[in-house]
Amino acid sequence: MSLLLVTYDLTMPEDNYSKLHDEVDSYSNVRLSETSYAIITDKSPSKVCGELKRYIDANDKIFVINLKRPFDGYGSELVNDWLKKTMTY
Repeated sequence: MSLLLVTYDLTMPEDNYSKLHDEVDSYSNVRLSETSYAIITDKSPSKVCGELKRYIDANDKIFVINLKRPFDGYGSELVNDWLKKTMTY
């Protein structure tokens, strides 16, 4: 299994992206910020990106990136603990 960062920049009102959010929520995930998630999957970044691109507009941006240690973060202790348990080297 891999830990991937999914981050996006959306141009339309948030309610137009419910299918995108549902797709992200279909993975075991943790929300890092308003538009960034860490997800656990056995799929490649390009596969996940291709699946998520179906739910965004042409003016939107989306990136899917492998996450590996080391890392650092300042925020929710629950998020940091989840990442520490999940992220590999």
